[in-house]
Amino acid sequence: MSVDHVGEAEGTSGTESVSTAALRYYPVAPGVRLNVRSGPGTGYTVVRVLAEGAKVPISCQTPGTTVTGPYGTSKIWDNIANGEYVSDAYVKTGSDGYVASRCA
Repeated sequence: MSVDHVGEAEGTSGTESVSTAALRYYPVAPGVRLNVRSGPGTGYTVVRVLAEGAKVPISCQTPGTTVTGPYGTSKIWDNIANGEYVSDAYVKTGSDGYVASRCA
């Protein structure tokens, strides 16, 4: 039996709404150290690098720069934390489309 991580996002204020009902973690492609960027595209600053074997929560998704990776070509970017985005082409979501709500 697997249990999805459920919790509140850090740094939220009373003006933000965070859904914690189904925060699910998705694996990054095997053998990949994935750049985490400050926005949804390759032109944004790299804010950190995920280690091989990392799993990421997807709080919302948004279109951005088109990227080709192990899971195909995608313009979808996954918001994994406040101000942190990764290309969906490197995250195994089991779908070529959106698996979370669009970012506001």
